[in-house]
Amino acid sequence: MKKRFMSVTLATVLAASLALAGCGSSDSSKESTATEAVETESAETEVAETEATETEAAETEAAAVEELEPVAIDKDAYDTLIAAGNVASDDVIAASEWATSIKEAGVLRVGGVRTSQLFSQLDETDNVTRGFDAGLYQLLARYILGDENAVEFTQVDSSTRESVLTSDQVDVVFATYSITDERKELIDFAGPYYTSQQAILVTADNTEITGLDDLAGKVVATQAGSTGPSILEEYAPEATIQEFETDLEARTALEQGRVDAYVTDYTLLLNAMVKSSGTYQIAGDVFGPEDSYGIGVQKGTDSVEFINSFLKAIEDDGTWNELWKITLGDRTGVSDAPAAPAIAE
Repeated sequence: MKKRFMSVTLATVLAASLALAGCGSSDSSKESTATEAVETESAETEVAETEATETEAAETEAAAVEELEPVAIDKDAYDTLIAAGNVASDDVIAASEWATSIKEAGVLRVGGVRTSQLFSQLDETDNVTRGFDAGLYQLLARYILGDENAVEFTQVDSSTRESVLTSDQVDVVFATYSITDERKELIDFAGPYYTSQQAILVTADNTEITGLDDLAGKVVATQAGSTGPSILEEYAPEATIQEFETDLEARTALEQGRVDAYVTDYTLLLNAMVKSSGTYQIAGDVFGPEDSYGIGVQKGTDSVEFINSFLKAIEDDGTWNELWKITLGDRTGVSDAPAAPAIAE
């Protein structure tokens, strides 16, 4: 972009010179006009070449992304796990006004997304949504209604997650929904059911960086505008931090060897790994402050108690662990599932 700016400035100067030259003799004016025409053409050529180079770089980067084939989920294993989920007894349902109302309605109204590679992705070949979040709400539907498919789905985004609850459009929101004090002023959260922290991504053949201590003296990428830079300053003060505008730019720099590692949210890195099997690895353990994901529910109901009891049950019987393995672990090459988070009392 710097070249383009300099070229435009040069063209502006030349245009000004042309206007001044009009005050001189006609021969001088013709000579000046001819000279400026050549220089202006040169400047425009430089702009065109710069734009062509930038376009080519963007196309190359885009082509690299298009070549990545996401690691597919094991549909049979996933569907078998969900279909084997527990069904609550009538006494358990009757003890909760919230669960009773859903049982009477015959459907669990869910707010969520269907474009999250690992957490909730719609498969258009069979019209089934699968992923970690999707598995949890399908298991909850089965627990209450005896049918994992008894779900009425509403698409949400970051700006509508609270409103669909406060307006009683949905019963629950599953959408990698971070628990914050600000959001808790409007809604309640069950859980947490998942936590994320910062993690270190390196290339698959990297043997030098195995954890946080190895970042000293290394060039480490992170995303500008995220919490990454400040966290790196605290946890890896001897690293050289290089900020990138997007996740794609940071990963491209890592693949090209322009940086030694990339630090950002662990969940985002898992998503990168599933899109490009065998390209990356996670180095060491997660670190930094925890980001806890919760299940959004309306205020003033007994839903939190009921859902927390459900979450604790699937953690205790191994379902949570197996769901994580099928939806995240097997697809990213991470063999050890993290410990399920402690459920809030």
